[in-house]
Amino acid sequence: MSQVLHTPPQAPAPADDDLAALAARHGLSVSGARPALPEYVRRLWARRHFITAFATAKLTAQYSQAKLGQVWQVMTPLLNAAVYYFIFGVLLGTKHGVPDYIPFLVTGVFIWTFTQSSIMAGTRAISGNLGLVRALHFPRAALPVSFCLQQLQQLLFSMGALVVILLCFGVPVSASWLLALPALFLQFTFNAGVSMVMARMGAKTPDIAQLMPFVLRTWMYVSGVMWSIDKLAQKDSLPHVVTVALAANPAAVYIDLMRFALIDSFHASQLPAHVWALAAGWALVAGVGGFIYFWKAEETYGRG
Repeated sequence: MSQVLHTPPQAPAPADDDLAALAARHGLSVSGARPALPEYVRRLWARRHFITAFATAKLTAQYSQAKLGQVWQVMTPLLNAAVYYFIFGVLLGTKHGVPDYIPFLVTGVFIWTFTQSSIMAGTRAISGNLGLVRALHFPRAALPVSFCLQQLQQLLFSMGALVVILLCFGVPVSASWLLALPALFLQFTFNAGVSMVMARMGAKTPDIAQLMPFVLRTWMYVSGVMWSIDKLAQKDSLPHVVTVALAANPAAVYIDLMRFALIDSFHASQLPAHVWALAAGWALVAGVGGFIYFWKAEETYGRG
């Protein structure tokens, strides 16, 4: 007598609506899901102590293997300024017609380095910290913001050397130096926004980090770090639209604002029209736009 084996009927798979209802009933949510923008801002603000501590720790560890340690925070931009002075100021003659050229140059190098280092660090903020991203749950925007804060701390540390240079070359202390504070705040906001844009792009395509040094070097050459945009604008060799674009370049705007604040021979007439509105506009567009652009991909970081 043969036996007939009957396979018990399988229960139908639960529908997605049933799973969603079950998760909601037990208070479960999707792991790593992107929160709403106001909630994301609140969570980021709640991690402000982590952001500052992480930035300070990275700054301390940056030169821990060098014998001179934190001295390189000042020496690196100063050595760059010395090289640029020899090549551009002496060999190419860009110092002619520029009063207080060395304070002019050193200020430009220090402020440009702040933007350059912030963007480079932001490009690797996610791709270079995947272990941290995958191990801990926190708003990922904390990483590019903390790297920008690290570069701001380094700039403030270096400002002591800049003040000494200004005084040594006869630049007097004046009330206009206080204008450096809002200028730095606007530049930090701009840098953080661009860093978040590059962090998202770098997380998806890590090879962008290899391309960025060439992009930033080109940007530096058109930002008036080693030469005066105002002197160029007085010549007829370039179309007016080109000189306006050079003056409105955000890196040049923040550099010239700092020169105007710190160097008494750098006059308001050398600044582009409505310069503070321009600086605030760049900070607003980059800061808010970059933050939203980064937030939209929040749930993709560290995956794949």
